[in-house]
Parts: sequence; C-alpha cells; structure tokens
Amino acid sequence: MEPVTHFLTGACLARSGLNRKSAYVTLAMTLAAEAPDLDVLWSMTGPTAALEFHRGWTHTLLGAPVMATATCGVVWLWHKWRSRKGTAKIAAPLRWGWLWSCALLASLSHIFLDYTNNYGVRPFAPFNPRWYEGSFVFIFEPLIFVALLAALVMPWLFGLADREIGVKNNLFPGRNWAIAMLAFIVLLWGYRAVEHHRAAEDLMQHEWPGEVLRVSANPYPITPWKWHGVVETSTAYIAATVDTRTDTVTSDAVSDT
Repeated sequence: MEPVTHFLTGACLARSGLNRKSAYVTLAMTLAAEAPDLDVLWSMTGPTAALEFHRGWTHTLLGAPVMATATCGVVWLWHKWRSRKGTAKIAAPLRWGWLWSCALLASLSHIFLDYTNNYGVRPFAPFNPRWYEGSFVFIFEPLIFVALLAALVMPWLFGLADREIGVKNNLFPGRNWAIAMLAFIVLLWGYRAVEHHRAAEDLMQHEWPGEVLRVSANPYPITPWKWHGVVETSTAYIAATVDTRTDTVTSDAVSDT
C-alpha cells in the first residue's frame, strides 16, 4: 500500500485502545506502520538495487522485531529531547515493553497490508523466498483511506463541538470510531477476497485458445466487481477484463507466445 495508508493504519490501531496503557503508543505505531518501507533507501544506489531490496528483509517476520526496536529507539530519543526541554508531560505511564509490542503489531500490519495487493511480500524470507500476494486490494484503495481518515478526524471534529458546550475533554478520544472503521476495513477485505476468487474462477472457466496454465485477477480501486485478468495458456498470453456482477469476461487481442 502507499505510505499514507500505512501511517493512518498505525495511528488508527493505536486509537483503538492500545494507546491507553503507555505514553507514545500512537507515535510509535504510526512510525512503525511505515518503517518497513525504509528499504526505499537502497533505491538511492540505483534501479537494480531498488528492485532487489524492495519489500525485502524489512518486510519479513524476522525483520518486524528489528523495525519495532528501531522505532522504539526513535521514540526514546524524542522522549529524552522533550525531557531535557522540560516539556515531557505525558497522559499515561511510559511502559517500554508495551510500547515495543504495539510497534511490532504496527510493523506486522505493514506486511499484511502489502500482502493484500498484487505486488505481494516475502514474509518468510530468508528461509522461504516465495512471494505471497492476496491481489484483492489496489495499491491505493480510496475506501480504506477515507475510513482510516474518518477514524482520526471525526473524533477531533466532535471534540470541537464538545468544547463549545463545555463537555470535559477525553484524554483518549476516538476509540469507538477507530474500532468501527477497522471493522469496516476487515469486512471490505473479506468481500474483495471473495470477489477476487470469483474473478479467478471466471477466468479459469472461460474458453481460451490452448490449455490454461495460470490466471491472475488484479484489482482496480473502489469497485470490487471489476478485475484486470491475465491468462497464460499453452499458446498465448491474454489480457482480459472481468465483471463479477455478471460473470462476464472481455478479452483483449490475443498475443501469441
């Protein structure tokens, strides 16, 4: 997924109630949710390195604890700097074990979000170099983006209204909004995964020249019913568009192998 969605996911996870047990949880989870994309730094050495290291060890189950530890190090430096300036007033106790666990969860969320699109991840590397991809969510999904943004913005807007009428401030606002939006995203994932499976079945069952070897159904943003299909047969590679509402497959011109 694109970076802003990762940042928003970390913040929303923290707002779901995890930020009540330790200070800096929202900061740590927001940073950790995007930390695996630090592998873009390798792209500075050239396009070959960018392809080699993109979604590499920072996107693995072994790399996630490293990302969590690095994030906690950044938070520790931030806390030390604030303490020296005398501005480190925090609303909850600082529990580093809990903070690290939340950062680990956020880092793992990054791996899962990247799994949902068609680029995929290698979570079990270096022991298993295989790529895994869900291919049911586009790299930027507006519905997910809006849901995450609403989970963070709406409590703030309601907070403004509460302050106008003199309601006491909530130190940890937005928990219900965060839980509701995260639940919506999970349901959306489930629905899109079902439609993805249906699109793949439509591609398999369609009549193609030659024996069908492999098919892939790739998502479009917003709509869960339209899919870009690629079919490999014994004689050709074929691009197609699938509409799962009507189970129709519209193929482009056939390219012979």
